[in-house]
Amino acid sequence: MLQHPYTIALFVILGVGVASWVLSVIKNDVSFVDSLWSLFFLIAAVVFALAAEPLSNKGQLVLVLVAVWALRLSIYITARNWGEPEDYRYQSIRANNEPGFRFKSLYIVFGLQGVLAWVIALPLLPAITSGSALNWIDGVAAALWLVGFIFEAGGDYQLSRFKARADSKGQVLDTGLWRYTRHPNYFGDFCIWWSFYLFAVASGGWWSILSPLLMSLLLLKVSGVAMLENTISDRRPAYAEYIRRTNAFFPGPRRSPSVLEEAK
Repeated sequence: MLQHPYTIALFVILGVGVASWVLSVIKNDVSFVDSLWSLFFLIAAVVFALAAEPLSNKGQLVLVLVAVWALRLSIYITARNWGEPEDYRYQSIRANNEPGFRFKSLYIVFGLQGVLAWVIALPLLPAITSGSALNWIDGVAAALWLVGFIFEAGGDYQLSRFKARADSKGQVLDTGLWRYTRHPNYFGDFCIWWSFYLFAVASGGWWSILSPLLMSLLLLKVSGVAMLENTISDRRPAYAEYIRRTNAFFPGPRRSPSVLEEAK
């Protein structure tokens, strides 16, 4: 059991988490766990790939897709947060868990995120190690991954360009992908993890459905849409109108003022 690749992945992820926690204690800042989040999945994927003998074409494809997604997201978050103070979300968690947050963050922040990533990485195990040939389900999965990557990476790029503008403070981005959904990056992440599940299904791993369901719950109700929109209206008054006109998660046409008036 201890030599099973899924178990090994857990130990490696937790080991990296502990090392990162030590660095967070030195820096007195846990924000960089956000940069580490996607890398946890890449760690799991590499462990699974090393356990596959030999690594099939499907395994190679899934490994590459995980690497592209994980590295892009980690680099983007690292660049975005570079030189910034600890994220306000973690400042709130820190305040609510004093005294002793420095030690508590080992399991509240790093341990928890490591275990969540390990659970969510489950579809990658059959997708990478099964050795089954590529089929039409894999084609659908690859197409869905591409849609997700366009929304996630494209949404992040558009938001970074918007924030770099001198006149963006207090304003709301409602163009590009943000015209069709208030959270194109989260929707993209949603698509990517359902695509990894489809790769698993094509390999007989239908039983790993807990992964995309858990990721969907996190994105919609816990650390994604719900958490962000809990405070953003206070910081950006124009966001209330944006909410009225734009879908929260799944992309759709923007609601016109006349439709809004009829709905009153």
